[in-house]
Amino acid sequence: MPTQTANQDFFKSNVLGHPAGLFVLFFTEMWERFSYYGMRSLLVMFLTAAMMGDHPGWGWSRENAMALFGSYTALVYLSTMLGGYFADKLIGYRWAVIVGAFLMTLGHASMAVETPFFIYLGLGLLIFGTGFFKPNMTSIISEMYKDTPEKKDGAYTIFYMGVNAGAFFGILLCGYLGEKVGWSIGFGLAGIFMLFGLLQFYFSQNIFGTIGLKPKMADNLALANSDAMEINTNIAAQEDLQKPVDDDKRVPFTGWQLGVIAVSILLGLVWVINDPVSKISGGSINFFQFGEYNLSNIAILVALILFFFLLVFRLTQYSTVTRQKLIAVTFFASCTFTFFAIFEQAPGSLTIFARDYTNRVLTGGASLTFLIINTLISVGPLAIITWVLFLLFKQTFKKYALANILLSISFVIIWAITVWMLIKDFYSAGYLSLSDGFRESLMIDEVTTPLTEIPASWFNVLNSLFIITLAPLFSKWWESKYNPPATAKFGIGLILLGLGMGFLAYGGMDIAPGAKTASVSMFWLVFVYLFHTMGELCISPVGLSYVSKLVPGRMIAFMFGVWYLAIAIGNKVAGIIGENSASIAEEKGIGVFFFIITIVAIVVGIVAILSDRFIKKLMHGVR
Repeated sequence: MPTQTANQDFFKSNVLGHPAGLFVLFFTEMWERFSYYGMRSLLVMFLTAAMMGDHPGWGWSRENAMALFGSYTALVYLSTMLGGYFADKLIGYRWAVIVGAFLMTLGHASMAVETPFFIYLGLGLLIFGTGFFKPNMTSIISEMYKDTPEKKDGAYTIFYMGVNAGAFFGILLCGYLGEKVGWSIGFGLAGIFMLFGLLQFYFSQNIFGTIGLKPKMADNLALANSDAMEINTNIAAQEDLQKPVDDDKRVPFTGWQLGVIAVSILLGLVWVINDPVSKISGGSINFFQFGEYNLSNIAILVALILFFFLLVFRLTQYSTVTRQKLIAVTFFASCTFTFFAIFEQAPGSLTIFARDYTNRVLTGGASLTFLIINTLISVGPLAIITWVLFLLFKQTFKKYALANILLSISFVIIWAITVWMLIKDFYSAGYLSLSDGFRESLMIDEVTTPLTEIPASWFNVLNSLFIITLAPLFSKWWESKYNPPATAKFGIGLILLGLGMGFLAYGGMDIAPGAKTASVSMFWLVFVYLFHTMGELCISPVGLSYVSKLVPGRMIAFMFGVWYLAIAIGNKVAGIIGENSASIAEEKGIGVFFFIITIVAIVVGIVAILSDRFIKKLMHGVR
């Protein structure tokens, strides 16, 4: 197949004003996020579900389930550093995406088996697969738009919609099938669509020209087109002339500093893995057990002390301006850590609250209202994305027929599952009559008592739904004269996060300590996800932007790594917080648990806002 070699060529075949290649990435990322969030919405519920009943799980305690989940999500973020390194140095962005997608497909397939060996194998494959996949999709976009930076914001907005569309449908459909039909069906569906994403990307990859290939291979192909190479060289030269000279003091890592980093990383990784292993095994496996002494807490404490010592020491080695900017980045990273430690209660503590303490059974008018809303939010976005798919077909079908056919098959399946889900729900609620033969052909069980039971995982879709709805409004806010300073954005985000948890603190205040079930109104959960989404829009999209603005160019990759490290630690701490939810609920009540993290988030948010004048000085005019 022919390939494009100059970035300008991408815009000769466009969809909605952007290169068709962007939408290849859009659908690949959509199916990857579908699989990731679909599996994630089920994992904790599967682990904590009773071993007996219609949908038996493993019957784990919340402590064990959250320990495993926290380590899994932390390792997912840490693995992006490894995947980014392999892509940059060895295999290129494109093959990193393919390898990552393949590993994730195997991971989801393994989890569908539901035995301990295959569940753990699946989680391991998903960790490494996400590490290869996640950082390199955005790298391809960056390369595609390097000659048209004015279009990059729009490209990332479209791509971000693909991310949220995938998360939305993954949680909606994998969660539904996992809870209503069987856990293995939900896990398996995630793998099927990851496979479609892999095949679609693989068979249409030539649309990216030389972007994302191995460095040597890309160089050889670029040499075959001297005109394109000359254009790119001239543009690069002009960009270099426009860049200010970075004459700041260099501080290379010395041998002892690299040794401290190695020890800190090793202790941290072993601790993250050991934490769930030691709890799940009942203490029979503990990498930090020496005789009668359990040195697990000491090990992680040493790792953190070494990390912060090295961070503080290196800050003292830079020039005043650089040091102060790096301190500002560290402050924002700390706020981000706090945010994710609380925000990532969604797939754990919040989902368990939805399952055990929320009234999810609807009848009468409430049932019909929910079914209509659920139909609109399911069919509407799917119809819009199908229209985008049709536009992509018109531009790329001749050259990439197989990729388009595979993509169309995936959409036929997704439409079929969505329609089946809606038919089943309307029938179960008594609003639809089905003949016995048709009902049995659809594999829908006969219903004797009409009602609608909302899956516990359903509430997680509200985050993606609210992001799609509210993101344009927040974008307009940031572009207006009322755009708040950086510290205010982080502070507002944390306060909104805390207020969200406050709804559950209030809604759960009457749940007695030790209660295993309750019937709290589901509207409290709706408000939680609304406020959490607004908080996320204040922090998540702008965080990396401030890193790129404040950090010298030569240090950006390293500081991005530190930023993702903060998010990884936040995810693990989220698991630790979730572990303690059961004990606090047992002794004080589940409402007290949510009240505690409400106060923490609001206090940190207020501190961030009050720090504005100090942090603004450290940023030296950067906005």
